[in-house]
Amino acid sequence: MKKALVWFRRDLRLYDNAALHHALTQSDQVWLVFIFDATILKPLIQGELDADGLKHDRRVDFIWQGLKKMDEELRQQGGGLIVRYGDPIICIPQIAGELAVNTVYTNRDYEPSAIARDQVVQKNLAKLNIAFEDFKDQVIFEKKEILTNSSTVFSIFTPYKNNWLKTLQEKDLAPYDCTPKAKQLASIPKTIDMPLPSLQSMGFAKTGVEAYLPAGSENGQSFLEDFLQRIDQYQIGRDFPAIKGVSYLSTHLRFGMVSIRGLVREAHRRMLAGSMGATIWLSELIWRDFYFMILANHPRLANGASFKPDYDNIQWESGATAKKLFTAWCEGKTGYPLVDAAMHQLNQSGYMHNRLRMVVASFLSKDLGIDWRWGEAYFAEHLNDFELSSNNGGWQWASSSGCDAQPYFRIFNPITQSEKFDPEGKFIRRYLPQLSKLSKKSVHAPWRSGHIELEAAGILLGRDYPLPIIDHDEARKKTLVRYSVVKKISTE
Repeated sequence: MKKALVWFRRDLRLYDNAALHHALTQSDQVWLVFIFDATILKPLIQGELDADGLKHDRRVDFIWQGLKKMDEELRQQGGGLIVRYGDPIICIPQIAGELAVNTVYTNRDYEPSAIARDQVVQKNLAKLNIAFEDFKDQVIFEKKEILTNSSTVFSIFTPYKNNWLKTLQEKDLAPYDCTPKAKQLASIPKTIDMPLPSLQSMGFAKTGVEAYLPAGSENGQSFLEDFLQRIDQYQIGRDFPAIKGVSYLSTHLRFGMVSIRGLVREAHRRMLAGSMGATIWLSELIWRDFYFMILANHPRLANGASFKPDYDNIQWESGATAKKLFTAWCEGKTGYPLVDAAMHQLNQSGYMHNRLRMVVASFLSKDLGIDWRWGEAYFAEHLNDFELSSNNGGWQWASSSGCDAQPYFRIFNPITQSEKFDPEGKFIRRYLPQLSKLSKKSVHAPWRSGHIELEAAGILLGRDYPLPIIDHDEARKKTLVRYSVVKKISTE
């Protein structure tokens, strides 16, 4: 009798799951496991803690709730989910050994630290004569599956996308059947069957994230169905943070509670039917594959290197002044309403609209002259949908140091961005209620308002809302000088 253990990581669903499918296809008995990785979670417990000494991290709470739903579903089928808190390098071989399985199945990861972890797990399993098999699941095309005509890795998105679409076949999007046979999902032995570790036991608190971001595949499917009713207008609404224009699926996708194959199937089918919204959304999903591919082929990016090495010669602001400016950016106190409202959205919910991610990233690196890596780390700590490859790619794009990035001389003007993408000031007023009484013209740059309007709105700049911490026009000039080192190197 062949026995298998399926190790879930960032693929928290029981349908269309490559590793689960292969385990069910090739084994008579299948157990399922998830490890809360202490080597990842322990470093998160720092900074601001609550009165009980617990860390508020919406992502850990979101994962925990998703696992609880999975376990309940599996129990109804006679199985269950084995969940532990510890180091997978130790836990996976130990559990696999106790269950006497033949093979551990899992879905592939592309971050250098995860690759190194899996190599050690595979070696430790081999000592027990247990095989280790991994599969492509979180992307449509991985590593070097999409190459240039000269068999090199792409660094420009548009030709990559064109080749990606040309390569795509129906089989690439076919869902994996994960229907178990009777009693194939094995019951968990009493010696191993334990309750889910509580959030508190791992050092984390409940965050209330379920109020606006409920976990689990069923809820992910509900988000998708809601979005599909709006997808044909996606190309219009996606840039305006005050309206419901995007899918809000990024966190469910990040943790695999929805299948990337399912999303691409929906987008591709509608694209072929002529939907411009679906065409643009599919392009966004391809960007995700693109950044996974970039990280897989350039692992140095995970250690803070610029994709374009010349950009590591830029001299960023440093010292007490830089720290003060960075703190103002983090806290949404820059004096630029769209930037501040975006940071309040992030800090309050763990979500930030994609257009605003570009605006605040440009502001940090090109207005404040602060190293983009500081912003990358802040997003990594606060974003519910934090994904190393996309987060790094996005920050390097905004700072012009990445592949296919905006030119260094392209610098977003936070006021014109505000006027264009939040013309009525609805988004700003939602997160900066102290500015709610300003006119739709003045709300984008309160310091340009007349004294009478400010007084009528009950606003004293510097008290109720900060004055700008920097002048954009002056900052732009300094940035062009700062980046001139790149121009000089590239011409030598």
